Amino acid sequence: MGRSRRTLPEELLLLALDPATGTTAQPQSLDLGLAGAQLVELALAGRIAPDGDRIAVVMARPTGDPTLDSALELLRRRGSPVRAVHWIGGPRLGLRQTYLSHLERCGMVHAVAGQMCGVLPTTRYQATESVICREIRSRLDSAIRTGVPPDPRTAALAALAHAVGLGKHLYPGNEGRSSRSRLRDLIRHDPMGGLVAHAVMDVQNGVAAQPRRGPAAGGRPQSTVPMQPQSQSQSRRDGMARLAAH
Repeated sequence: MGRSRRTLPEELLLLALDPATGTTAQPQSLDLGLAGAQLVELALAGRIAPDGDRIAVVMARPTGDPTLDSALELLRRRGSPVRAVHWIGGPRLGLRQTYLSHLERCGMVHAVAGQMCGVLPTTRYQATESVICREIRSRLDSAIRTGVPPDPRTAALAALAHAVGLGKHLYPGNEGRSSRSRLRDLIRHDPMGGLVAHAVMDVQNGVAAQPRRGPAAGGRPQSTVPMQPQSQSQSRRDGMARLAAH
């Protein structure tokens, strides 16, 4: 994989950077999105492929991107396809900082040191390649505005942006409501991006541990809804009913 093309994790991170504050929008869900974006990028590179709701390695040859290759090697070591929600929901300590540091080395962002409350050291990041940021944003805007099915990379980026909650960051307020809705609809244009985006949302909703039952309408696998435990009073009523029946 050549480094002339930005990867999806890099593009997602640039989309999330707030030019006014130098911080990233939706930081917690963004970490999940970056892990998901790695999966989509590896799929676009022909290294992995979806197997139902699981991810299978189909070519273990390195891509040339150290961060992606680390993820690919971890997937290869699993030895069998892994569920997307389990992969995305796993520990990804430092992944966002890894990509921020990479973007800084590439000259695409500039780190600005500061302090919080005059004591705690902080680091904010300002995008320096505004042309690149505008190009990424214009791809999403064009897909939303024209309704023309986007290329798989843009469709996956849109799906991930929706999944991590960047819609309100990119298209704020009531005037952005229709754009946020169309951003969500772009999720159907790339199967891998859709699988990963739904997995990101499932992890956020706390259903990662539940098995999938099968495809639902529209092609998305359904998540099993865990049964809620009975209250003590309900348990007592059930027990009394069973005694009465005998």
